[in-house]
Amino acid sequence: MKELTTPITDKDINSLKTGDKITISGTIYTGRDAALPQLVELIKKDDLPFDLTGSVIMHTAFSDAGIAPTTSSKVEIESAIPTLSESGVKIHIGKGMLSEKTVNALADYNSIFVITPPVAALLTSKVLEKECVLFENEGMEAMYKLKVKNIPGIVAIHNKKRI
Repeated sequence: MKELTTPITDKDINSLKTGDKITISGTIYTGRDAALPQLVELIKKDDLPFDLTGSVIMHTAFSDAGIAPTTSSKVEIESAIPTLSESGVKIHIGKGMLSEKTVNALADYNSIFVITPPVAALLTSKVLEKECVLFENEGMEAMYKLKVKNIPGIVAIHNKKRI
């Protein structure tokens, strides 16, 4: 098990390979269908209120019931991955297959895709703090900043390799 702490560096990414089991601690962001396209628009307008360099985004909503990854291949989510990676996101956490175009974009920006078990109780127990940082009007699909300890995952896409 490889332990990573945010912010994630290129050195961290380069030390990983497809199939590696990892844990992530530190700050991660959440976003899914409602939030990620809006986040991309803020990036395009150069109006993002925080820096995404070295960040981790989990494709999930957040509610008091917990968190669990949503399908990353949804158009609203997958179409955001290249722009988010270019803006500094190093790890995208989700589930499902990604298109070859997205896989290539991950490689272009030295970002990776990590899958994590969709076990809400386990993942939620890893959240130490939460704060809504954008799009509060979207309810549980708002973008949250989470302080986490040991979110588990497996590197599924790295340098165009899939498991």
